[in-house]
Parts: sequence; C-alpha cells; structure tokens
Amino acid sequence: MKTISYRVNALAMVTSIQDKAVADAIANEWSQQKVVAFIVKLQAPSPHNANKLTVNVVCAGIKKNRKKERFGAPEMGDAFCSDCKRHTEVVFDHSAGDTVCSECGLVLESHSIDETSEWRTFANESGDNDPVRVGGPTNPLLADGGLSTVIAKPNGASGEFLSSSLGRWQNRGSNPDRGLILAFKTIATMSDRLGLVATIKDRANEIYKKVEDQKSSRGRNQDALLAACLYIACRQEDKPRTVKEICSVANGATKKEIGRAKEYIVKQLGLETGQSVEMGTIHAGDFMRRFCSNLGMSNQAVKAAQEAVQKSEEFDIRRSPISIAAAVIYIITQLSDDKKPLKDISLATGVAEGTIRNSYKDLYPHVSKIIPSWYAKEEDLKNLCSP
Repeated sequence: MKTISYRVNALAMVTSIQDKAVADAIANEWSQQKVVAFIVKLQAPSPHNANKLTVNVVCAGIKKNRKKERFGAPEMGDAFCSDCKRHTEVVFDHSAGDTVCSECGLVLESHSIDETSEWRTFANESGDNDPVRVGGPTNPLLADGGLSTVIAKPNGASGEFLSSSLGRWQNRGSNPDRGLILAFKTIATMSDRLGLVATIKDRANEIYKKVEDQKSSRGRNQDALLAACLYIACRQEDKPRTVKEICSVANGATKKEIGRAKEYIVKQLGLETGQSVEMGTIHAGDFMRRFCSNLGMSNQAVKAAQEAVQKSEEFDIRRSPISIAAAVIYIITQLSDDKKPLKDISLATGVAEGTIRNSYKDLYPHVSKIIPSWYAKEEDLKNLCSP
C-alpha cells in the first residue's frame, strides 16, 4: 500500500480510479489550486492482478473564498471505523463538519459542532493583548463612553417581573447622555442620507457637544441646530454642502432657521475659544463634480467644466460660488451635443433659473478665456446666445 498527499480544491468525496495515470493527472490538477489536503491511497484490488491499482481519493474539504473563515488545512486523528473494524486514521473536515476515514472514505460523523470561537484571533502572535471583544466601540463624547447597560423589555405578556421592574426603575433614573445619544443618531441619519463620510459626522458630533456643554441652547429649534452643526462640519472638512441640501434632510427646519442656528453656533464657539471659528473657504469647484453627476454629464464635459471654474476665479465675478458653478455648467452643456435645459440645471444645482441667467450674463464677456480651447472653438463660442 502506498500513500500520497496532495492539496486540492474539491468537495468532500470518495472515488475509485483504476488507471494510475488518470489518478495522477487529476491529483496534479487539483494540487495546483493549493486549497486543502487530501489523501490518495494506491491499493491493489487483488494479489493476482497487481498491475491495476484502485485509487481511493479521500478529499478532506474545501477552503472557500471568505475573509472571515477560520478553516485551514484539515486535522488528523485516530478513531474506530465501523467498515474497517479497527482504529484508523481519520480526517476532520471543519468546513463541512465531517469526520472521514482515510482508509475507506466512510463519513464517521457529519455536521459536527465546532465549539471553538467563530472569529479569528491573533492572541498568540500579539502576546497578552487579546483583540477579542464584544459590543460597540466607545464614544468619548458620552459620560460613560457609551458602554452603559440597558435593561431590555420582557418579550410577550408573560415577561419576568424582575426584568420589567428593573426596566421601570432605569427609565425613572436620569440619564445625562440621553439627549446626546438622540442628537448623535439624528446627525448620523442626516449624514447617511447625504452620503457623507464618517469624519464629517464625527466633527458634527463634536460641535454639537461643545454647544450643548454651554447650556445655552434651550428653547432653540433642535433640528435646525443639528443641521447647522452638520453644515459647519462639512465646511471645516473641505466637503461643503449647500444650505438647500442640508435643509432637505433637516426634518422640517427651514433655510432661515438653519442660517440663524449657524450664526448662533459660530458665536458660541467663538466665545468659548476666544477666537473666530475657521469655517473654510467655499469654491465653485467644490460643487462641480456632484452637480455634473446629478445631470449625467460625460467625463469630457465634467473635465471642461472644472477647468472653466478654475479659470473663472481669475476674474472679479461678484456671484456666489454655487451660482457661478451653475452658470458654467449651463455654458458647457450649451456647447456640447447633449444640451441640458435651464430647468434641469436649476433642479440639479438648487439655484433659481433667474439667478443662473444673471450669473451667465456676468460670465459671458469672459467666455473665450474661461472655456478650454480643446473643448470648444471660437466659432462655437460665437454661437452662444447673448444674455
């Protein structure tokens, strides 16, 4: 009897192959995939016919392409096989939960329960620092770090009396972080609806915590305060959003209320630090890619619009950056084959049609210097409608 070990990518199986050359070819093909080990045993079927060999392929399992899967090469051990009538070497297949006899391929135990931990740990490599933990991350903005215990309500009408009583006592107790937790949840919801990154959300939480610590925001519109914190955080992180965009997710707060709340927050933060709050400068190019994406413009048109906005900063155009961005988009679309109506540009940018016309009137004298020469020729610029 001869034993050969390979590494394969196949399901747990047992097969018999009469031709040794075919068995070697299959084993070589499987071995190139380098997934898990299996055992090939070559055994003569009878003493009279030693030329023909029966190849029993006992595949130990498959390692699937999952990042969190813990299964590696199968483990070996000894167990009693009912077919072989003796103790044989067995293979433990963790991926399928099977214990397979290496002699005959009989599955001695199937769907066995793995009692080890289901997560990966590197405690052995990192010394005494075991990274395994349970629960959410700590929040330094809360008094207890966000690690307080909450007693859940009993399920059904026949809930335990003790848990329901403890829950009532906990609700009666004053939680100093209850208002902050609700505010942070509202900021997280608005950030998700706007597609903002986590750094902006964390900055908005910090701003609200500073305002709340001064105990001077009572009686003010809470939704407007949270929306203003998010607006300031976007400005400070150089990812500005328009007031209309913030207002669309502000739970009913109006633009005027958000503007007043922003001025109040800037004033309070300035009093706390003793210096003016840095809000960051808004440029028309900060909104260009997002506005063009809303209109479904081509990559070439987006590139031309970005270059045109940068060149427009060299001229004294006394318009808001959002209005300039909308006017540049209008010019670029009029020079392309895919012309966009003024109504669609107004909806995508949040700028009124009359404001776009007035901004276009201010940009028109500088069109030849603003629009890139590779995008439009002088003849095309002359065909633009005069304001």
